[in-house]
Amino acid sequence: MITFPYEARALRVDQPLGTYYVTVLPARLLLEVAYSHAMTARLNPDGVGYTVDGTQRLSQPKRLDQITDYIDRFDAAFPNSIILAANFDAETGLIVDLEDDEADDDDDENTLTSPQTQGQGASAPTPQLDLRAWTVTEAADGCYHLRIPTADKLAAIIDGQHRLYGFADAKTERLDMDLICAVFLDLPKPFQASLFATINSTQKQVDKSLTYELFGYNLDEEPESRWTPDKLAVFLTRKLNTEAESPLRGRIVVAPKRDVGLMALNSATSWKVSTAVIVEGILKLISSNPKRDTNEMLTPPTKARAELRARYRDRSPLREAYLQTQDLILYTMVLNFLKACQQVFWTPAQEGSFIIKTVGVQALFDVLRRISAELYETKDIRVETFVRKLQPAGAIDFSQDVFRNASGSGRSLIRRAIEERLQR
Repeated sequence: MITFPYEARALRVDQPLGTYYVTVLPARLLLEVAYSHAMTARLNPDGVGYTVDGTQRLSQPKRLDQITDYIDRFDAAFPNSIILAANFDAETGLIVDLEDDEADDDDDENTLTSPQTQGQGASAPTPQLDLRAWTVTEAADGCYHLRIPTADKLAAIIDGQHRLYGFADAKTERLDMDLICAVFLDLPKPFQASLFATINSTQKQVDKSLTYELFGYNLDEEPESRWTPDKLAVFLTRKLNTEAESPLRGRIVVAPKRDVGLMALNSATSWKVSTAVIVEGILKLISSNPKRDTNEMLTPPTKARAELRARYRDRSPLREAYLQTQDLILYTMVLNFLKACQQVFWTPAQEGSFIIKTVGVQALFDVLRRISAELYETKDIRVETFVRKLQPAGAIDFSQDVFRNASGSGRSLIRRAIEERLQR
């Protein structure tokens, strides 16, 4: 019987891909908290055993039976890791955050929110997402403690789903078998797809349609008119991280870090935010439900962005720019807003100011979301216009203790403080 919160010791691993944690978790626990986009395990009503749903979507459903037979053998062993992306909700596929209910009460459906900052040193502060979020803290002996607060399904399986779900029909005593896990915290969905494809393509040929179905992410090059919201957001984020005129150049922690140049770029700056913070900030401008849009666009026959207009009503402020493939306008608006933030907030920020931490950057994207529709309509997205809009809030000292909260409430405090000044 598993009780929560559940804690396990872990080892931190820093590799070119990014940081993850290697730990050992029992199969019984993983069946509770993990899921894949093709399969999910449910505890039976009588509390004995599990039922696996979704196996008809797999190319080899009989493989589960073969793995179950192996698990029941006296010499069963799985020395390779199950790879998990923690802090993604099983229902929406989105990162968990307390901010959703408050900041996004005018949206149609699900929205994306904040991740923990990746790639930072062990002593860097770890933002608290909500009470359900998986967290890792450093122990005195140099190891780490992984804490899983609840049985909520918040761990997406990147690799090893057949191995895990083979335990569902195995002998009861086998559920206590320990399994090696590599746990990524808040790895953005497009990079989960990339990691899955890389692992499987280097081991054996994988049907691209399987990758397409599991992650809803096309690995082939596509015309921009067919880019899903998340694909466009990732593309724009990469531009912001690498172009010389961007205030966020080198400040976006890349996962995966693809080459030495990008690693050097990130190491040359002081404060940083994770890739997912920027991706999700951009996503909120163009879609209130990215998963729905992606599913619709990638369901045969595949569709262009413009076709979404007739399918769904979406009140995202820059939705029309997305549907019309006005990517240059989208990028210019975000870039000019960030340049204004650099002038008004970031350059004069005191050491320790929360406006240059994760919650501060998230709050600024929340502000952009609220003012961008008007500026898009008036076709005035100049840097000077954004500076004029934000200047009334420029005198706020975001290093004050009142803003010392790394959760969604801290983000809300910063957003409200800025908006109050803008309304005067």
